[in-house]
Amino acid sequence: MLGQGKAPDPRFTLANERTFLAWIRTALALLGGAIAIETFAAHAWDTSGRLAMELALLATSLLVSLGAGWRWLAVERALRREAPLPLPRLVPLLSVACGLACVALVGVLWARWHGG
Repeated sequence: MLGQGKAPDPRFTLANERTFLAWIRTALALLGGAIAIETFAAHAWDTSGRLAMELALLATSLLVSLGAGWRWLAVERALRREAPLPLPRLVPLLSVACGLACVALVGVLWARWHGG
């Protein structure tokens, strides 16, 4: 699974694991957000808007979870081969997702404040 190469310094392996766990915490927070919307926001949004936000959060959570695993594996392989570390693909995904969430929330609040 990890391929050929020598075992890296344990500090680097443990740092890679901590980064993986941080991404997993992010994915769990996104999952919790979807659950919170379903549980507490029934009166705030119509069904289709609520469902869209929940599905977006769930999809982002899934992508972050999968990306965290792939990133951990890619970094571990690079450490063993003493190769350059791969660029993170999760950062642009999460940046775009957070930006879209902010735009959606501003739209919802704008409509609510201005009688839409």
